[in-house]
Amino acid sequence: MRKQTSTNTLNRQRTIDMCGMAYALTVVGGRWKPSILARLLHEKLRYSALRDQLTGISERMLVLQLRELEQDGIVRRIVHAEVPPRVEYELTERGQSLGPVLRSLADWGRANRPAPEPVAAT
Repeated sequence: MRKQTSTNTLNRQRTIDMCGMAYALTVVGGRWKPSILARLLHEKLRYSALRDQLTGISERMLVLQLRELEQDGIVRRIVHAEVPPRVEYELTERGQSLGPVLRSLADWGRANRPAPEPVAAT
């Protein structure tokens, strides 16, 4: 947690305020957000389905990332008044507008990622 008045925090905020790309990468960047968004591009998903599709993510991290995406107006959390409770996530209209951008990034990544290193035989 950084102080709100630290030079690092102020410079980060200034960059986000002045550069659209910096803002966009803040909203959708990171290790898990692109994977979450890619899955929600296709359909509304229950929390448990989303968790099961994201191999390696902790429950704490998934909740944190979903909350951030919800705060940024990208994801909508739908709570159904049932027993047991059912929670679903879907992209908002703003989130859906990221579809072409995410697809372009995925295409670029597939075309430009380095080939995996061959595994040495032992």
